[in-house]
Amino acid sequence: MKPGVKIEKVNRGNVNDFLLLIGGLAHYEDATPPDDAAKRRLKIDALAKNPPFHAFVTYLGDRPVGYIVYYHNYSTYEGRRILFLEDIFVTENVRKKGVGKEMFKFCLKEAKEQGCSELEWAVLTWNEDAIGFYEQMGGKRLDLHIYSIEEKDFGGSQ
Repeated sequence: MKPGVKIEKVNRGNVNDFLLLIGGLAHYEDATPPDDAAKRRLKIDALAKNPPFHAFVTYLGDRPVGYIVYYHNYSTYEGRRILFLEDIFVTENVRKKGVGKEMFKFCLKEAKEQGCSELEWAVLTWNEDAIGFYEQMGGKRLDLHIYSIEEKDFGGSQ
């Protein structure tokens, strides 16, 4: 691992760093950051005995500079789990300094140790820096369309 880079599982001591970094990603994506209720849910879920996701904070020295969130999907073709990378975020001040590369290699190691058949993620089409990074790391673009229905519309299916 790159000197000074440390990746820690989210715990009671660093959960506020985790929440702060999520706000950083929202700012970067020009999205609405989690409100207080969402922050409470994130904290409860991240610290749960059986969390619905795995979360890690990355430090450079003692400064929080990134975070990772992943969970598992399942491949019916392979009969094995897929590690789905929901978020990997590095603060702007340390981008292109090898921190993101260490975080991504950490995710690959996690997938391998857990016997996953794949590591998958989605990236916003406008985020060319991320697309370039993922392709540099060996990622291959899949020919997919991702769809979503928001909670407010759950009852509206025809």
